[in-house]
Amino acid sequence: MSEKLRPVSQPASVRRIHPSSVIADGAQIGEGVEIGPFCVVGEHVVLGDGCRLYNQVTLEGYTTIGRNNTFFPGAVVGMPPQDLKFAGEKTFLEIGDDNVFREYVTIHPGTGNGGGFTRIGSGNHLLACVHVAHDCIIGDRCVLANSVQLAGHVKIEDQVTFGGGTGVHHFVTIGKHAFVGGMSRITQDVPPFMIAVAARGPRSEIRMINGVGLQRRGFSETQILALKTAYMRLFARRARSSGVPILTTIHAILDEKPVDDNVDYLCHFLLRAYEHGRHGRYLEALRGDAKWARRADGNGEQ
Repeated sequence: MSEKLRPVSQPASVRRIHPSSVIADGAQIGEGVEIGPFCVVGEHVVLGDGCRLYNQVTLEGYTTIGRNNTFFPGAVVGMPPQDLKFAGEKTFLEIGDDNVFREYVTIHPGTGNGGGFTRIGSGNHLLACVHVAHDCIIGDRCVLANSVQLAGHVKIEDQVTFGGGTGVHHFVTIGKHAFVGGMSRITQDVPPFMIAVAARGPRSEIRMINGVGLQRRGFSETQILALKTAYMRLFARRARSSGVPILTTIHAILDEKPVDDNVDYLCHFLLRAYEHGRHGRYLEALRGDAKWARRADGNGEQ
C-alpha cells in the first residue's frame, strides 16, 4: 500500500472528514482530503491526496481517483452501469488528477463486455448533470458543459469542448481539439480540430475548424492555415457538392508530400471512420458482441 494512501482507520490528523459521512472499511484515503457532510465512500475506493468532496457525494465500486479532484454536491461516481449486459462482474473506474465534477455528475465503471474500464484523464471539467456511461474514455483538459450525456463506449480525445445539452451516441469518437456545439446530437465520429454543430435532421454537421481554440492552445498560423485548407477540401459546401467522394480527397491529400502533421492526423482519423468503421463510427467496428451489434442503430446505452 502506498505510504500516502492509508486506511481511514489510521490517524486522520491530515484529513478533514465530517462525522455524518460514511467511510467503509478498506477505503483508502489520501493526505489532505476533505470530505463534507453526508458523503459515502465505498470499501474499494482509492481517493488520492488533496481531493475534496463537498457534501452528499457518493463514491463506490472499484474506483481509483488521483490527486486534487473536486466533487460538488450530488455527484455519484462508480455505481453499477446502466447496461442490460452487465451481470455484476468486477469492473473498474479510473480518474486522473485535477478534475472538477460539478453538481449531480454521474460516472459509471466499465463492463466485462466492453473491456472492463471507464477512464477519465486529468484537468477535465464536467459541469452540472453530465453523465459518463460505462466503458467511456475521456482524455485530458476537456470541458463538458451542463447536461452533456455520453452513452457507452464513447472515446473523447484531449482538449475537446462540449456545449450544454449535447447527446453522444455509443461508440462515437470525438477527435482532439474539437468543439461540439450545444444541443447537438452526435451520432458519428467528430474529426479532430473541427467544430461540429446541430443541423437540420438527425445528425450534426462539420461547420469549420476550431480556429479560436487552436490559437488559444498555441497552434501557429501555418498549422491553422493547413487545417483550414484541408477543411475546405473535405467539408466545405463546394467540396460536398463537387461529386468527388470524400475518401478520394483524403487519399489525394495524403499523397501530397510533405503533409502537415495535424492534417495527416485528421486524414487518418477520417479513414478509420469511413473505411473501417460502421455507421460513421470507428469503434463500432471493434465491438465483439455480434448479438448486440445488430442493434447498433438503436437508442440508449448498449
